[in-house]
Amino acid sequence: MTKNTKLLAAASAIAIAAIGAAPAFAAGTAAGSSIVNNVTVNYTVGAVAQTAINASNTFVVDRKITLTVAPLGTTTTSVSPGQTAAVTTFTVTNTSNATLDFGLSVAQQVGGVAPHGGNDNFDVTAPTLYLDTNGNNVYDPGTDTAVTYLDEIAADAQRTVFVVSNIPVGRVTNDIAVVILTAQARDGGAAGTQGAVSTETIGANTAGMDTVLADTAGATDAARDGMFSAKNDYTVSAAALTVLKSSTIISDPLNGMTNPKMIPGATVGYCIQVTNAAGGADASAVTISDTLPTQTSYDSTGGIYVNGIVTAGVCSGGTNTGTITGSTISGTIPTVAAGTTKTVYFQTKIN
Repeated sequence: MTKNTKLLAAASAIAIAAIGAAPAFAAGTAAGSSIVNNVTVNYTVGAVAQTAINASNTFVVDRKITLTVAPLGTTTTSVSPGQTAAVTTFTVTNTSNATLDFGLSVAQQVGGVAPHGGNDNFDVTAPTLYLDTNGNNVYDPGTDTAVTYLDEIAADAQRTVFVVSNIPVGRVTNDIAVVILTAQARDGGAAGTQGAVSTETIGANTAGMDTVLADTAGATDAARDGMFSAKNDYTVSAAALTVLKSSTIISDPLNGMTNPKMIPGATVGYCIQVTNAAGGADASAVTISDTLPTQTSYDSTGGIYVNGIVTAGVCSGGTNTGTITGSTISGTIPTVAAGTTKTVYFQTKIN
């Protein structure tokens, strides 16, 4: 083995040992670290040991910037028309080998396929970004902080970000709004201040810490642009109510209950049916108000039955909890579940 070969072998052995001892990180050795490689050569002349020869090489590890943004969970956020502070959730992870800030922005998709199926067909209003301050992955109003950037995120660290929005009134079941969260790498180093946009070092490698943008393409951004984006969506689940009012002659003063006719003094039963279409949301606190025609008067002997059902076209059941104020009948049905019908029933007399 020649002296040159021995030098190469020694250097290789030292390099391999250094690599084997390196800790494991998502993006490798920390940016700005100095890697020092020392070599020692021992030799003899005429069987006499000579002074060892030493050499070293030092270089600085460059900054490799990568990041990911991802929706938290695998399902859409179910919302109601007119809902405020509706929340969809993302994670932002620093997979770089350096501490970074991340500028945040939220956009809305214009049409097209939604990430959880269906198609985007409306926009939410006032989308605002919040940082999960206490790290419980649940939006806590008054605790979680509104943000426009993430500050001093260490390598391998992750943060949860909420998009909090309002849902317009008038949306119907299965309407979908897609929101897009984008994070942009920014230089870290000054806590409480958003750093400058991180840019790639142009040209040949320098002796200092260079920067390489190594991010992959996200939902709406390109590879190696220092950004990453992901989509999440809101899906409307609405209650679709219809109402049907019917009347039935019960009796009259001449014929009683045998083939009664709609003559003055006759008793007429009114059934108000409230139906909630299948596939939507339950409707709660459904309040019925019915003003009696001037030609009729409320029959107190019949009561006002609320939360009844319809069987074979006939209203029945319920509880006698309705009220009358002046000529207005009122009753509140606690819940009309999707795919069901509930009723309010009362009787009047023809004047």
